[in-house]
Amino acid sequence: MVDWIILAIIGLVSASLAVQWLLPRRRERGDNFGLSSPASLFDAAFLFDGDRLISYSDIALEGFEQVRDWADLCRLLHRDFPTFPETPDQVRREGNLVIPAIDCTVERDVLCEWIDGIVRVQLRDRTDCPSITQIASNDPNRLAMEKAPYPVWLLDHQGDVRWCNAAYVSLVRKVRDQDTDLTAPLFPVPDADQRLSAKARVSISSEFSENKLWFDLTLVDHPEGHLSYAVDINAIVEAEVAQRKFVQTMTKTFAQLPIGLAIFDRNRQLALFNPALIDLTTLPPDFLSCRPSLSSFFDRLRDQHMMPEPKNYRSWRSQMNDLLEAAEDGNYQETWSLPSGSVYSVSGRPHPDGAVAFLFEDITAEITLTRRFRSEMDLMQSILDKLADAIAVFSDDGTLAFTNFAYQQLWGDTGDAGFDADSVLEVTKSWQEHCTATPILGEIRDFVEARENRAEWSGVIYLRNGIQVLCTVSPMQNGATIVRFSVDRDALMRQEAQQISA
Repeated sequence: MVDWIILAIIGLVSASLAVQWLLPRRRERGDNFGLSSPASLFDAAFLFDGDRLISYSDIALEGFEQVRDWADLCRLLHRDFPTFPETPDQVRREGNLVIPAIDCTVERDVLCEWIDGIVRVQLRDRTDCPSITQIASNDPNRLAMEKAPYPVWLLDHQGDVRWCNAAYVSLVRKVRDQDTDLTAPLFPVPDADQRLSAKARVSISSEFSENKLWFDLTLVDHPEGHLSYAVDINAIVEAEVAQRKFVQTMTKTFAQLPIGLAIFDRNRQLALFNPALIDLTTLPPDFLSCRPSLSSFFDRLRDQHMMPEPKNYRSWRSQMNDLLEAAEDGNYQETWSLPSGSVYSVSGRPHPDGAVAFLFEDITAEITLTRRFRSEMDLMQSILDKLADAIAVFSDDGTLAFTNFAYQQLWGDTGDAGFDADSVLEVTKSWQEHCTATPILGEIRDFVEARENRAEWSGVIYLRNGIQVLCTVSPMQNGATIVRFSVDRDALMRQEAQQISA
């Protein structure tokens, strides 16, 4: 009986010594493990027999007074160590487990060991373990993930964050606060329809700012869930917004233009048009909104008789293609006379980045006015040619504007003399060659170039053949001058008869 008592005492002492060996002593340090408790928890250790807590180090009491079983410890560690096993059976199956912190910038982990049916859980600071720190720093894959310049994190099948890199932690603390739960996903949980390895543009809102942050989100399949990668695209989004505002501004400006505008992009598809294009071409808006190709656009114009029918349409299309290919120096300018009687001025201008713009301008009124002006000019010229007196009209700048047929016969000018921009000095010199010296020609020059004190006057000049010519100089509106030469027709006819008889 005494022997049994002695053996029991020895076993109790051995068990106590074993527990003391498994549980580390208190260290005089003031650091925080990073959990919610302000007490020092470095090297805190717990011993579990199944789910039941059987012992713990004295330092553990300062932060984990409420821990009674494995579930209590799992609940307290889940925020910073989400991969902590939910039951000790996983430790029993795998032997030893090292659970890293979700925040990779924190050099702490949890060590779970299976020792002869007892599960030992220790909270460790990896900076106190040089071998562990060295192994982590020499792992290139881990370094690549933790030092990546863009957020990387692991989502489990329940949608919680199991691991994240430093960039993700920095972003979470920037958007939320410093003491935030990293297991709560910052980005929207992907839908089941989202394709893996495909980019999806997402935005997140900050609690401290109204501006949204934009990212390209990519998911990669993983046995524990999905690996997620986010790339900052705020600069791209801002550029797109600025471009969209610019296009809207340009669109509003183009909407006020009476000239039809059609801009085709580098793919030769209609990228932009204004309402005037619809009015001028009568093309339906739904057709233009479908972004037709360049060839389809002009084919539709041809079908609706909104362009002249070319003699060889295939060669004309080839010419248009040559214009688009020669963007550095090519241009297109034509005047279309439509079957309806309208006249369009169509021009094409190459733009940077392979785009091309076509401008459609209705110049029917200008063409009609020009034609009417030319018709009136022809009528006036016909009237002048019927007059017996020689007529010379000088414009306000002193150039010869009009002459008639009698003038050409008198002074021997050609039919094009009335359209040459000859000055009054040049014209009077030519007159001097056909008449005797007279001061009247100089007076005519002075009168034409004068701007004040202009009154009608007359004078007589003599041709070299002795015929007398009455010269009448009259001012006209806007500074113009008309000079009329009246010849004694009887004397001229007698002289011609003498020449014929001779």
